[in-house]
Amino acid sequence: MNELTALLLGIVQGLTEFLPVSSSGHLELAKALSSAQNLPKESLLFTIVLHGATAFSTVVVFRKDIGELLKELLTFKPSPSFYFSLYIVISMIPAALVGLLLEDLITSLFNQNILLVGAMLLFTGGLLFLADRAKASTKNINASSAVVIGLLQAVAILPGISRSGATIATAVLLGIDKEKAARFSFLMVIPLIFGSMAKSILDADSINLNDSLFPMFIGFVSAFITGIIACKWMIAIVKKAQLSYFSYYCFIVGIFAIVLSLL
Repeated sequence: MNELTALLLGIVQGLTEFLPVSSSGHLELAKALSSAQNLPKESLLFTIVLHGATAFSTVVVFRKDIGELLKELLTFKPSPSFYFSLYIVISMIPAALVGLLLEDLITSLFNQNILLVGAMLLFTGGLLFLADRAKASTKNINASSAVVIGLLQAVAILPGISRSGATIATAVLLGIDKEKAARFSFLMVIPLIFGSMAKSILDADSINLNDSLFPMFIGFVSAFITGIIACKWMIAIVKKAQLSYFSYYCFIVGIFAIVLSLL
């Protein structure tokens, strides 16, 4: 992978991680349309590096919230922030179990499986379409909703399902306040991404990186910068309830991916 390809993939990741259009699906499409011909395991490592960059973007945007939540969680004193932190932990469990138990299957899916990407983009579009028409509500996150949202986050490991789109849409369909849904969605993924990065680093001795470290650095920086911009933009979009526009986009790209896979 050359530096220009890494830069473009980083920009794609940064823009699509927070927008509900599936960053993993777009990365697989970009790889299929570009000259990035990686082995599945190396491709997954590069994907995790880019996701790590956008995780750091989330930390920057929500640094005050994260500090407050960590403080409340460590005090073990009942409060809205304490329970919010606890629900984030609960929501992480399904995706963590899927990542640990189905690692080989997940790795095989990140190999330019464009037909799967297209089908899952259509699924994402359907969720967003329904969520945009949900009645406004001011409900808070609770334990049961955290489990359901966590299950959707686990399913969103599939390339083509937008993690942010699936979790925000599910929360909205459950009656959660839209701004709280977006905040919960962005914060719940941070520990999982850093955990995936740590595991990949531990397994890195089995991957022949050769000269790919510099392109990975370029991809990381470009994803980090564009991620900060997209994160702030998405928060404003969710407040205005404009998810249907992204559903149409997912439908179009999903159909394109399916047609491309059949050529």
